[in-house]
Amino acid sequence: MNSLDSVILEVADTESATRFYSSAFGLDPSLVRLRASQAPTSGFRGFTLSLVVSQPGNVDALVAAARDAGATVLKPAAKSLWGYGGAVQAPDGTIWQIATSAKKDSGPVTRDVDEVVLLLGVEDVKACKRFYVGQGMTAAKSFGGKYVEFASGPGGRVKLSLYKRRALAKVAGVPAEGTGSHRIVLTGGTAPFSDPDGFVWESSAPVTSAA
Repeated sequence: MNSLDSVILEVADTESATRFYSSAFGLDPSLVRLRASQAPTSGFRGFTLSLVVSQPGNVDALVAAARDAGATVLKPAAKSLWGYGGAVQAPDGTIWQIATSAKKDSGPVTRDVDEVVLLLGVEDVKACKRFYVGQGMTAAKSFGGKYVEFASGPGGRVKLSLYKRRALAKVAGVPAEGTGSHRIVLTGGTAPFSDPDGFVWESSAPVTSAA
């Protein structure tokens, strides 16, 4: 079974992006990596990355750390029907959702991250699901043409999900319009390919610059 191993964020300034991600999130550098790029891009890039944590206090801690490191708060953390969460935009333009399904804290507040999820905003969820199944992915959850979540195979450490582009932009708190490069590359145990919405996959391999 194929799966998503890591993501590469293409940024204009790798040094400043490295400082931001180290200070804000402290993620495993093998999960989210950085690559220099000047590819033109504007508006919504068609994806968000999510940090799933265990309790609301951890959400607040990560949002505060990201803001202090230079991120813009797109959606202040707040309660919802599904839990508690907010959204921030890193200085490089990447949108991060930080969320938990828990309604209250159950232990000491930390900045520990339980799971990293990449949500791709696509035009046709059903068609994109069929494409990824053809690439060896297994759909673990599927809600018609609205949302798909793929299973993580052996070694898969970033969960991949599909969402309607406009719906994802709304969740992130930004307009859905955008042009140019997605400024993200996905890596997994597969031959290189591009999906129907222009997201590029590479075979898993070491990348020089890390967050």
